[in-house]
This record gives sequence, structure tokens and C-alpha cells, in this order.
Amino acid sequence: MKSVLLWVAVVVCLLCSVTAVIRSGSSDGFGKPIDTDTAISLLEYKLMAPSVPMVPLTLIRGADSKGAVCLDGTLPGYHLDRGFGSGANSWLIQLEGGGWCNNHRSCVYRKTSRRGSSKFMEKALAFTGILSNKSEENPDFFNWNRIKLRYCDGASFSGDSQDESSQLFYRGQRIWQVAMEEFLSLGMKQANQALLSGCSAGGLASILHCDEFRELLPSSTKVKCLSDAGMFLDAVDVSGGHSLRNMFQGVVTVQNLQKDLSSTCTNHLDPTSCFFPQNLVSDIKTPMFLLNTAYDSWQIQESLAPPTADPGGIWKACKSDHSRCNSSQIQFFEEFRTQMVLAVNSFSNSDQNGLYINSCFAHCQTERQDTWFAQDSPQLNGKRVAESVGDWYFDRANNVKAIDCPYPCDTTCHNLIFDFDQSALEISASSRFCFPLFRASLVPLVLTKLILRFLV
Repeated sequence: MKSVLLWVAVVVCLLCSVTAVIRSGSSDGFGKPIDTDTAISLLEYKLMAPSVPMVPLTLIRGADSKGAVCLDGTLPGYHLDRGFGSGANSWLIQLEGGGWCNNHRSCVYRKTSRRGSSKFMEKALAFTGILSNKSEENPDFFNWNRIKLRYCDGASFSGDSQDESSQLFYRGQRIWQVAMEEFLSLGMKQANQALLSGCSAGGLASILHCDEFRELLPSSTKVKCLSDAGMFLDAVDVSGGHSLRNMFQGVVTVQNLQKDLSSTCTNHLDPTSCFFPQNLVSDIKTPMFLLNTAYDSWQIQESLAPPTADPGGIWKACKSDHSRCNSSQIQFFEEFRTQMVLAVNSFSNSDQNGLYINSCFAHCQTERQDTWFAQDSPQLNGKRVAESVGDWYFDRANNVKAIDCPYPCDTTCHNLIFDFDQSALEISASSRFCFPLFRASLVPLVLTKLILRFLV
């Protein structure tokens, strides 16, 4: 039965009509939104690259004895593809993303998924983009030791508490610590080069842990950090409220993060403000590269115009497809872009930092091959994302900082287009890929779990 399902999936993929069942991420603040980055990564790993070698999941044995467990108490895990040749002593750690849980109910829900339990994690993942082992796909990091650390705590690898009554373990900080201990024991302590990276909630985690990562390694090791789509802004939504602030306040409160946040920040700002990267990045001492789209699709969907801020659905068409926005809606997005540019202004003043803000309607760009390094990848000042990150990390160029002109000037984007009326998601008109998605509300939960388990 499993082989039949996989064969059908491959055939449908080739016809550019891939179908998958994706459960919505649960959250009171966002009315159970579709988890876009999870959907994209699942489809890419399972259906898009059958020829890419799969990298197996490794559970961190003994982590439970240190209290370093996922939300449901299971062991945390990672995927490691060993380096070779000149990259044998270089290490890249990619922190997985996938949203947050912001209250008791959403955390209970999350622990029954791969974002809260290693029981539901894929047993192997395809490494693409910045994780690829092919020089033609990943020219600077292809032969490094490349690790993807799985995300199962719901708070960007932060927090150290638990809910006894519901058997919920908020142990993101401990997971971070035991994972780093594991990687050091595997040879990272001899690294001559290291890069801490992450996408979305993992991009926020790379900001939160950047200086901590630097301290783990010898002073002789070249250490830098990269945040992809992690620049979440404390923005005003279409109703005049602060949807993402409400969400983050819930995360900080339910997981009791106050004690784990930067004291430099909490000395003058409230704890919720100190979970927003705009209040953190300028104080990071380790070289950092911020990669973000000026019109971040996740933030448009879930921070600027979530259903709770737009109960009448006035923004539904626009947030799903930017070509359907009117002039006032585009102006609202331009104000968000302006806030993004202002938020990175102080950060960009440091010579050691890098910046790549392109004017696309997209989210993560490092793990998708089409946006990281392909013939038709997005470009800024003639450079693809991989080229700019490489120039910055290896000091091949000075002042690797680029901010795109406002929409619609960039014709190289691979924009995300959501068509929920037809229950589909497309990745750009120019992209090679189109991904229809059935909404979870249309499919019973039991069927959802069965199909995902067959595909795993």
C-alpha cells in the first residue's frame, strides 16, 4: 500500500499537480492558520526531489535524563550529513522552523505532531538548498558537516519549564544544550569554521542563540550566524491591533520564557518585546546575516491580516495573491516594508553583519533550491542568495548589504501565491513548481494522520 501511494505521488508531482493533506497549525491568536512553511517543506522533501539522498533521523540518546525532551516527553532529534574533503572540519547547523504554540490548547495539539514529538517526525529528510551536498546546488557549503536540528518545543528552542497537569514539557533551551553537546562530541569542537542558521521560527532561534553558539567554540574557529525569514516585526495588523504581539505574549507566558531572554533587552523592555528580533539583532556580538523578504508571506498571512483581524475577509484575496491587491492594500504592505528597513538600520551599520532584503512575497529562501541557488533564482544587485551569503561568510566582498527597491521592481522573485478558494498554493508564476493543498478543514483528522504516516 505504501509503495502504491508513493508511486502515485511521484506521477502526480511530475504532472505539476501534487496533492497533500496538511493540518493547520493551532493557535487562538490566528484561528488555526495553514502552516505554509511546513506545507512547502513537506512537499519538497517528499515529492519534489526523488533523486536526492535521504538523510536519516538520529535521536539524542540520554537527552531525557537531562530533561531535554520534546513537548510530549520524547527524545529530540537531528539529521547529519557528514562533511568531506576541504569541508570535513566545517560545520553548518540549521535550526528547523515551524511556528509556535501560544497557549495550553495549542501546545497540547502540537505535541501530537512532528512539531512537538519525535514519534511523528520523518525518519529521513532530503537535504536541499543550503543543506545540499552538491557543489552545483550549494557552492560554498556542500562539503561541510550539515545538520538539521528538529524543532519540537514550540518556542524557538527556548524555555525550561513544564505543565505537570498536562504532561507538557517546555524544554527548548535544554534541547539546544544537549544538541550542542552532541555535535561537539561528534567533532564540532575541532571545527575551523561554523555557521548557525535557521528558517522562520528557526531563524528567530538563530538570533536568540547566536552569541551562545559563538561561546561554545574555540576563539580560533570562524563563527557566524544566519537568520532566514526570522525578522518577525511587532507590526500593526489591518484592524489596528497587534496580532503577532498577542501571539508572542502567549508564547512567552505559557512557556515562562522571561528568565531565558536577553537580559540586555529585558533590562529596558518587557519580555514579549524581547522575543521580537528587531529588539535583539543590534546587540548581537557575533557576525550575523539577515535574509528576509520585505513582504514576508507568513507575516502577511498571520500577522498583518489574520482572520481574527479581518473577520469580513476583505483582505483574503489580496493576502493570497498580491496581484489582487488594490492600491491602498499595496500601500499598507509598503508601510510594512518601511518598518522592516528601519528595523535593520542600526544592525546594518556594523561592518561584520550582512543583509539581503529582497522585495518578494515569499518566506524561507535558504532550504528551497529554487530560491537558494538555481539558474533562475531571485537576485539582488546581480547576486543570488547563496552567492551573497558566501561572499559575506568568506569575506570575499566588503559590505555585503542589499535592500531591494519597493514592489513591483523586482522581476526575479519566486512569489508565493495562495488560492484558498480552490484550496491550492502556487510558488510563483515563474517557478517550476505548483503545489495544490487540500485544506485540513475539508479532510477528517484521522485521514490526515493516515496519509502523512504512509508518506513518512
